[in-house]
Amino acid sequence: MTQLIFNLFNGVIIGAFYALMALGLSLILNLSGVINFAHGGFLALGAYLAYSLMPHIGFWGALVAAPLLTGLLGIAIEWLLIRRTYGRDPLYSLLLTFGLAFIFEDVSRYIWGAQSVPYQIPALLSRPLSLSYFFITGYRVFMVALVALAVAALYLLLTRTRIGIRIRAGTHDLATVATLGVNVRLLRSVNFGLGVYLAGLAGVLAAGQLGLQPTIGTSLIMPSFVAIIVGGLGSLPGTLLGGILIGVASGITSVYFASATEAVIYVMMALVLLVRPRGLLGEEGRLQ
Repeated sequence: MTQLIFNLFNGVIIGAFYALMALGLSLILNLSGVINFAHGGFLALGAYLAYSLMPHIGFWGALVAAPLLTGLLGIAIEWLLIRRTYGRDPLYSLLLTFGLAFIFEDVSRYIWGAQSVPYQIPALLSRPLSLSYFFITGYRVFMVALVALAVAALYLLLTRTRIGIRIRAGTHDLATVATLGVNVRLLRSVNFGLGVYLAGLAGVLAAGQLGLQPTIGTSLIMPSFVAIIVGGLGSLPGTLLGGILIGVASGITSVYFASATEAVIYVMMALVLLVRPRGLLGEEGRLQ
């Protein structure tokens, strides 16, 4: 029973990473139509920035600063490269971000090395909260709570602020938003930076749980795309649900069929698409 709870809890944690990554991917895809394969690279850069900042400003300072710096880097890359693909065949942005993913990974190897680096978390958070369930540490609970807080903040941003309402409107009809006088180029840049910020935050948190190496983003990027598909394209609540579901399914499967831990994610995606092609909470006609 303890083994099942252990893997179920791990599944929730991994699912939280998937969800945070997928929310950023979904924001960018919904507004700009960009399939951002570089998202995993941004995650790794966020983690490495935190690793480099920790000796100077500590864990808590790095937790705040690294995602912000990653988001600013995302805005710069969107301004220099990504925006040139808008209005063209989606293949252009896909190939561009695919290439950026390899560049980010090689840059990480060149600067920080190809091996794992020691990523320190506060000793207070590394302690187990229960002797019976030793795997429930303060850091794991903190991660889940912070992801929940980030999701709540994103919801409030998109529903209660002017920029958030414009982003939501742009996902439905960007041409009309532009006609109303909104600076669409700026809106896309801010939205892209917000999506990359979420990737950076996921990287800072994931490194303390999964370890930090140049390929950390690669292992999370494909399940994050699956979370979007399972939850439903165009639905942020669906994306969150999809991330948690595939994480929990993967955790439970590892108890009984360890070799199928990754395969179950794609089996779940196939089953959802067969029963409900637009995803669990996807919008009707979104793919048309």
